[in-house]
Parts: sequence; C-alpha cells; structure tokens
Amino acid sequence: MIRIRPLIPLALATAASAAALSACSGGSPSAADTVADKPQPKASPGKRQAKPFRPDKVNKLTLAPGKDTTVGVAQPLSIVFDHPVKNKAAVERHLKVTTSNDTVGSWGWVQHYDGRDRVDWRPKEYWKSGTKVTLEAHLNRVDSGAEGGWFVRDYATSFVVGKSQRVDVDLDSKHLTLVRDGRTVRSVPMSAGTPGGEKASWGGTSVLMAKEGTINMRSQTVGLGNAYDKMVDYSMRLTWSGMYAHAAPWNAAYFGTVNHSSGCIGMTDSDASWLYGQVQVGDPFEVTGSGSKGKPAAGNGYSEWNVSWADWQAKSALP
Repeated sequence: MIRIRPLIPLALATAASAAALSACSGGSPSAADTVADKPQPKASPGKRQAKPFRPDKVNKLTLAPGKDTTVGVAQPLSIVFDHPVKNKAAVERHLKVTTSNDTVGSWGWVQHYDGRDRVDWRPKEYWKSGTKVTLEAHLNRVDSGAEGGWFVRDYATSFVVGKSQRVDVDLDSKHLTLVRDGRTVRSVPMSAGTPGGEKASWGGTSVLMAKEGTINMRSQTVGLGNAYDKMVDYSMRLTWSGMYAHAAPWNAAYFGTVNHSSGCIGMTDSDASWLYGQVQVGDPFEVTGSGSKGKPAAGNGYSEWNVSWADWQAKSALP
C-alpha cells in the first residue's frame, strides 16, 4: 500500500518526505530570503489576519493502489485511516473518483484486517481493460470526528487497468486455470488447503494483493503451531490472514489429486514460476468447489467481491 503525500512521488509502503533546509545552513540567500528582505505591505486596518490551522489531533491515511500503477480488473481503490472515522459521510463527500469510461461503482466502509476504518471504491463489475482511474481526496480541514482528528492535506492517486484476466481455482478438480480475455491460457495441477478445519483454503473471490517472491512462511504467524517454517518461492499474497498461491515442491505427491496444504494453493516450481510471471496485482482468484472454510471478510485483503452489489452499495455512508 502507499501512503500518499501531495506532489511527492511514491514507492510501495513508503512515502518520500520533502527535504528541508537546516536553520544553520550557509550559502547564498534563497529566493525566500530575498523576498523577505523587501518591504512587505501592511495589513489593511480592521482586517483580521487568518489564524494558522493547528488541530489538536491529525488523521492520516494510506491509499492503494499506488500512483501511476497498472493493476488487474478486480483491484479496488482502498483508503485505510490511521485513526477512527466517525464522520464517515463528511469524509466520503470529499472523495472524488473519475474514470475514463464512466464506470459505475460505489464506496463501501469496511473494517480493515487490523481493525482500522477503511473505505473502498469498487466497480459494480470487474473493470474493463484500459480504464484510467483517478482519485482526488479533498480532505484538507475535514473533521473525521471524535478520537479521529482532522485531515491537514489533500491526497490523490491514479492507475490504469491492465490485462483482463482471472485465475480459476477448482478445489474439486485440484487444478487452477489462467483465463485471459475469456480464453483459457493454461491449466496446472495444484493442491489447496486440507478440508475440514483451519487449514482449509478460503473460497469465493480473493484479489492478488502483492507478488512477494521468496519469503519465510511460519505456521506460528497464522495460529497453526509449529507445523512449518519454510522459505517459499514465487509467493503471491491473496489475503491478509495468510493465504497465498506459491511453489510447494514438498507437496508434489498431492498436486492434482488431494487438497493437502495448510491453506495455501501450492504448485510445482515451474508452474508457480510461470503463473508468477503472468499475473498482475489486482487479478481475481476465484475459488470454487467443496472443502473451503467459507469466504473471507471484505477487509481481509480485497474480498469485497464476495458481497452482492446491493449490499456493497448499502455500505456507503451516503444516500
């Protein structure tokens, strides 16, 4: 995710800060110094000088996707707030989404996986490839409500929708299939989560959040004790709670025959490498078949696609 600060280029999960001159800096006078040396006009009699805006508490936010990125057809606009937002309607009124083809969509308020307030804008249906999207959040001096504080700046981000594709994960056939522009690109055998408990995979639609490469996966982080501690290649994150698609060569005996993982979607090294190179952040993974543990909550990754359009619209704070 990206913390967007106005007029500053962004990088994933970081925000650049503007360089400032030290009070001890030497050298030639700056333009600001030169202007300051000139006589300044006096304030008109009877006019009050505007007081600086100094709120007792400041609310900030993180935007996704990042500015000038290319994403898949299921990627929502997502805003996570540092502090609670009680004045949801007031905040939502200051959020403007513009698309290049008048895409129909709606804001919906959800609880982020870590408990913070979050509002996402998703289209009624998946984006059309090539759609250009811009968000302008005119939040400077907007009060987010009790315990939340005030916003002290505006925010913006924009992105383009890339290839129209999805990954179909069939828990019954134990295969996953990449579908692009409605046509099957390739189908590969896999093994998903063991049915009947916490090791089962999530069903429904999850969205590819990040391509994380080689990472250390430890069962303790997802409440499964000491079941595993592995370096895992070609890791593609699907939920905050720890469901991934990735290479799982240790599970090779089960690919295409039995769902026998700790919740993730495992493949051979070569198949995982291929899929990793094909998918883009924002692609939907549609999991069907028996043996899942239900559908993830909307705030667990970008899982709002499991909410009907009518119910999603009802999550807006505006009529």
